[in-house]
Amino acid sequence: MTTLRLSAQLRPLGKSDLLVSPIAWGMWRLAGDDIPAVRALIDAAFEAGITLFDTADIYGCDTPAGFGSAEALFGRALAEAPDLRDRMVVATKGGIRPGIPYNSSADYLGTALDDSLRRMRIEHVDLYQIHRRDLLTHPQEVAATLDRMVTSGKVREVGVSNYSPAEIDAVQAFLDRRIVSTQPEFSALHTAPLFDGTLDQAMRLDLAVLAWSPLGGGRLADGTHPAAQALAAQGARYGVDAATAALAWVMAHPAGIIPIVGSQTPSRILASARAYQIEWTRAEWYGVLQAGMGEMLP
Repeated sequence: MTTLRLSAQLRPLGKSDLLVSPIAWGMWRLAGDDIPAVRALIDAAFEAGITLFDTADIYGCDTPAGFGSAEALFGRALAEAPDLRDRMVVATKGGIRPGIPYNSSADYLGTALDDSLRRMRIEHVDLYQIHRRDLLTHPQEVAATLDRMVTSGKVREVGVSNYSPAEIDAVQAFLDRRIVSTQPEFSALHTAPLFDGTLDQAMRLDLAVLAWSPLGGGRLADGTHPAAQALAAQGARYGVDAATAALAWVMAHPAGIIPIVGSQTPSRILASARAYQIEWTRAEWYGVLQAGMGEMLP
């Protein structure tokens, strides 16, 4: 019986020269003031083989420290151990501002990038993504801004987050370089990218797909949903839990999806490395999909 096997090897980030791990660590819940604890999370990610570190300027906006605080906390950890930066591919995002809510104008994004670099105390980011589509900014202006970011040396590669395939095409039409990544929500409970063209476009254009919320907001980790139960059963066959199986399910897709692990617990980050142990038959993979959809495929 043919099985789908996963690989822990580094791979190019889209059509770029950046090599990244098949799993990323995300900082949307990074908060507090404990730098040793942040360092422990970073070290756990390295031990799990993770080299791609994903953040955004809005992360932390719902904490007392406010907008930009996750980047700032990450930056403090990097400042205490500058050698860490050379081991990372650092990705951040901009374009969401509470109360606006979206702004992708040239002036705003230029300032947002500078602010992100200042907070993280680094000279450049490896990947800068527009966080969400600003309906009031022409894609030509967005593209020109991204081009300037790269030519300035502050950004190595550019991507988008929560963009539809048509929105990606519109920006790409005006860009002097390739978009290398797209960051949709994707899990067994949010399967729209399978059917709305997101993953098909990614495979056609060789875009890296960075999946946020691969555990369905935690519902796939410890839940009674049929998809969570199917993942738990699959994980049990390989001695891992449902959360780890959920990552493996995402990674089995031929688009080479990179799930973003959002855990703020070192042991959970370490556990993500066991996802590579899991193999899938087509029947098993489709079984999880149908459980997540709540219906049978035709």
